[in-house]
Amino acid sequence: MTFSDLITEPRLLTAITELGWHIPTPIQGKAIPAVKEGRDLLGIAQTGTGKTGAFMLPALERQIDKEGLRTLVLCPTRELAQQVAADARAMARHTELWVGEIVGGMPMRPQIRDLKAGFDVIVATPGRLNDHIERGNVDLSQVEVLVLDEADRMLDMGFRPQIEAVLKRLPAKRQSLLFSATMPNGVHALALRILKDPVWVEAAKQSTVADRVEQTLYSVRKEKKADLLVELLQQTHWEQVLVFTARKVGADALSNRLKAAGIKTEVMHGDKDMTQRRRALDAFTEKQIQVLVATDVAQRGLDIEGISHVVNYDVPQQAEDYVHRIGRTARAGASGTAVTFMSAHEITQVRDIERQLGSELPRISLPGYDYDSNFLEASRPAQTAAKVSRSGGRMGTRSVEQLSPEQLRELLKVG
Repeated sequence: MTFSDLITEPRLLTAITELGWHIPTPIQGKAIPAVKEGRDLLGIAQTGTGKTGAFMLPALERQIDKEGLRTLVLCPTRELAQQVAADARAMARHTELWVGEIVGGMPMRPQIRDLKAGFDVIVATPGRLNDHIERGNVDLSQVEVLVLDEADRMLDMGFRPQIEAVLKRLPAKRQSLLFSATMPNGVHALALRILKDPVWVEAAKQSTVADRVEQTLYSVRKEKKADLLVELLQQTHWEQVLVFTARKVGADALSNRLKAAGIKTEVMHGDKDMTQRRRALDAFTEKQIQVLVATDVAQRGLDIEGISHVVNYDVPQQAEDYVHRIGRTARAGASGTAVTFMSAHEITQVRDIERQLGSELPRISLPGYDYDSNFLEASRPAQTAAKVSRSGGRMGTRSVEQLSPEQLRELLKVG
């Protein structure tokens, strides 16, 4: 299958060729024909699967010779909305369609001016779009295609009321497309609410990880994590590295530590204003820096080719977030590596991740950074019961993820 089998508009095909797209991704091959038929669609797809092209190409083709706002895309974050809008502009570069982004954290006045000038496609975050709706700055009465991108994330962020407010302003007769990486109850309820006899397409099973991502896990003392990361960056050929921390203060501290070691680094988290975040992202995209340290504000919405490594400096609390984090690498047909640092207090999260993946993460132990020799074995549930029993029954027969840090330290003393 080629894109000419899916799209007939020559101006879009020219843009596709210029973008270097040759073979449609699975989600594009499944979704585009259904969308062109006018069907509502529920797409289960993670970022990096080509889902933007899956909904935007047929939407653009549908309105190629029409005027007025016909396509509305809602995204959970500014970064994702800006990326989707940039991709849409690239696809529409040879047409006369205008694509706009309406996101929070940006001045209202330029957005009001642009809305009055008129857009054919709007990519927006729900909160800022509602601000403009309430002020009478945008008319949604001609919208023919509504896209909810990363619906699970929007619901997690509490955007259900804003989504409902937008739905009230849209024509009842429209095409609705909903994309989500997972299908929790909230997303299922929303799909039932807005989709009519939808086609269901799935790019990959829930919580799967790209086959091209090599995953490894380093067991490391908490106080040694920064030293380990510095050594790995200095002793290996990691090219473009995205590092996730749990907290903003941790991101700042780690960024300063890496800079002190002579490693070109920027940081991105919620306390940074939009200009600072954009500057950091641009520096990373243009490879002016080697490392971007971020909290989960960057977990979704970043579509950067060439990220060689994703480092979970702090293990995510939710197994699903692990999947989304490491999905930043191995994009556009490339390979990538995901590295996780695990301290004693993070074993529970690691076990949750491994249950979600259905496999064990390969463990690596480096002298000088790890706990004693029992730690790697103790972190594996299959061996835990035997070790606990050898402890004289002091801790019963609980698995290692049920032990407190103090109990774990006691367990690791067992010879």
